[in-house]
Amino acid sequence: MVTEQEVEAIGRTLVDPKQPLQTRFRALFTLRGLGGPGAISWISQAFSDDSALLKHELAYCLGQMQDARAIPVLVDVLRDTCQEPMVRHEAGEALGAIGNPEVLELLKEYSTDPIVEVAETCQLAVQRLEWLRQHCGEPVTGSYLSVDPAPPAEERDVGRLRAVLLDESQPLFERYRAMFALRNAGGQEAALALAEGLRCGSALFRHEVGYVLGQLQHEAAVPQLVAALARPAESPMVRHECAEALGAIARPSCLAALRAHSADPERVVRESCQVALDMYEHENAAAFQYADGLEQLRRAPC
Repeated sequence: MVTEQEVEAIGRTLVDPKQPLQTRFRALFTLRGLGGPGAISWISQAFSDDSALLKHELAYCLGQMQDARAIPVLVDVLRDTCQEPMVRHEAGEALGAIGNPEVLELLKEYSTDPIVEVAETCQLAVQRLEWLRQHCGEPVTGSYLSVDPAPPAEERDVGRLRAVLLDESQPLFERYRAMFALRNAGGQEAALALAEGLRCGSALFRHEVGYVLGQLQHEAAVPQLVAALARPAESPMVRHECAEALGAIARPSCLAALRAHSADPERVVRESCQVALDMYEHENAAAFQYADGLEQLRRAPC
């Protein structure tokens, strides 16, 4: 049983800019796991922070929680043009993830946003909501527990899925469907097919490829992730996802790249590498879970 006082203590860690970013991330993912109005309230308060990376993850977690009580704050973030594009994009994706049709018209409105990442995200979210309406419920995502921006394609042949993924004449929604089907297929062939996607499509598409490779955690994709992270001309939102993917894969081959870019001049990349190094340590330690905010709180001396 978690008390209101414990939720508050974890929330205060999240919103405290004096805390290390890695500690705040662990608090955030703890609140995501706990859920409920208190957790949503604390996560929502942190949107005033100056870290685009943290705010991006706040929106992501609110979407994954699939609680309609998060809709108002996500709508505010999507509408706020003072927020960084990667934050607004994640708010749009989170609204699609929650799956409530009441936001359909709003998402259609922002499907023509002048920021291409925001527009493409809202287009995908509209298509996800329409898919849910047609299919009466959430898609099966295999062993992955994430709420994805598109359902996996029904196709199972890796070669055909690769062809759709890399075909820039295909609708983005269909390429995303191929992407998640490749993730669910798993294995080296699927990982290498996905990694090819880091060199094509829009920044939004490439960033999602990085995210999916982090979920897949296959070492075969490490060279391509390292190369994308090292490209200074690449979009920061792509480089950030590649860094976090390397932290999730957590093989020795990932470590040098993360250390090299932990002082990157691009803040979101630098912070992503710092968080990824913390993830790397977690993946290679005996700790039970990454979201250990409650465990750390209860372990602390009174």
